[in-house]
Amino acid sequence: MSVLLVGARQVVTCRGPARARRGREMAELEVLEDAAVWIADDGWIHAVGPYQSLARPASGAGAQVVEVDGVLLPGFVDAHTHAVFGAPRLEDHERRARGVTYQEIAAAGGGILSSVREVRRKSAEELRDLTARRLHHLLRHGTTTVEIKSGYGLTVEDELKQLDVIRSLRGRPPRLVATFLGAHEVPEEHRPDPEGYIRLLLDEMLPAVTRHGLARFCDAFCEPGVFSVDQTRRVLEAARTYGMRLKLHADELDGSGGAELAVALGAISADHLAAISERGIAALAGSETVAVLLPGTMLFLGQRRQAPARRLIDAGAAVALATDFNPGSSPGMSLPLMAMLGVSQMGMLPAEAITAITVNGAAAVGAAASTGQIAPGFRADLVLLAVQDWREVPYWYGVNLVREAWVGGAACHLGKGTLDFAV
Repeated sequence: MSVLLVGARQVVTCRGPARARRGREMAELEVLEDAAVWIADDGWIHAVGPYQSLARPASGAGAQVVEVDGVLLPGFVDAHTHAVFGAPRLEDHERRARGVTYQEIAAAGGGILSSVREVRRKSAEELRDLTARRLHHLLRHGTTTVEIKSGYGLTVEDELKQLDVIRSLRGRPPRLVATFLGAHEVPEEHRPDPEGYIRLLLDEMLPAVTRHGLARFCDAFCEPGVFSVDQTRRVLEAARTYGMRLKLHADELDGSGGAELAVALGAISADHLAAISERGIAALAGSETVAVLLPGTMLFLGQRRQAPARRLIDAGAAVALATDFNPGSSPGMSLPLMAMLGVSQMGMLPAEAITAITVNGAAAVGAAASTGQIAPGFRADLVLLAVQDWREVPYWYGVNLVREAWVGGAACHLGKGTLDFAV
C-alpha cells in the first residue's frame, strides 16, 4: 500500500541533480512547508509537493495517510565507517589522555593493530552480532545508508570475514555499502617486509574479494609511516583492474599528496584531509572526487585543526561529512553531531552541512541517483526529527532528535536499542 506522509512542519527535499553538489550549490536547499510526501507501494517516492495538490490523487489511489510531526529530511548517508570491529580501544584512549600521541601509540603496537588482534580473535558470528547492534544505533541517529570498510583483518581470511559480516547484514536497515581496506596498515607479521604485504594484497586479497563479490570499493590509507603514495597507487590501480571503484584515506595527519593522488586516479572520494595542501584543494575543486571530512576524528584525538571545509567549498569542491565511526579515533555515530561540528568548527553554513550528510554523502558512496533526496524517482529513505526548523539539526548536540526513519518506504522500529553495542 502506498503512503502519504502529511503534517510535517518542513520538508527539506535537497531536490536537484543526481550528483554531488559543489561550491555554492551546497547552500541551495529546497525547504517546503505545508507539504506532503507520497511513497509508492514499491518503496520509492512518487511525489512531493503541497498537501492540497497531493491529497486527492493519493486518496484516489488508496494511499494510507500517516500524520507526522517535525521536520522531514532525506535519510542521512554515512560515507565513512569502520563499524565491524571487536572491542573499543580504551587503553589507547587513556594513553592519549596521558599525552601519548596517536602515532606513538600505533608505533608501540596499539592503534589499528590492536583492533586487528581483536577481529582475528573473534568469530564471524560474534562480529555479526556486535555490528548489528551498532547499525541499529546508527539508524536511531537517522542514518539510513552506511558505508563500512574492512581493514581490521589484514589476512585473506580475516578481511573476507569482515566483508562477509557486512554482506550477511544486508536486507535489513540501514542500507550497507562495503569497502575493502586491506591497505589499512601493515600487520605485525609483515613489519620486517612491507613489500611482502603489498604482494599479498595484490596477488591474493584483491582476487579473493573480487571472486566472492564482497566489495564495490577499494580504499587505502595513504599516510607517511603507513602506505606511501607509490604503494597506494599500486594497490588502487590493481583494484581498478578488478572493476572496483576507488577511495582514499588522504592527508589525515601529514600532507603527502593523497588528495592529488585521489584525483589523478579518479577516486570517488578522498577522506580525512585535515592536512591537505593548497594544491590538493585546487585538485579536488577541479574534479568529480568528493572530499569526505571527518570532524569527529580530530575532535576525539584532541587535535586543534580540522579539515578546511570552508576553503574547499569556496574553491568549488564537493564536501561530505561522515562519522569515521571506529573504536580508536572516532567512536561516534551521529551525523547531526558531525553537521554541528561542520558549522561550529569548520566554517560551514547550516545548509551546506545538511547537503554534506545527505546528497553529498550519497555521492561519495555511488548512490546519488537513488538516495539523498526527497524527490520522485528516489528511494523513500527519510528521517523525521523532533524540531520545528531544519536549522536545528546542526544546532543541538548531546541529544538525539530523531523521531522516525523510513528505509525503502518501510517505517523502522527504532526502539531504544541495546546499550552494550561496543563490547
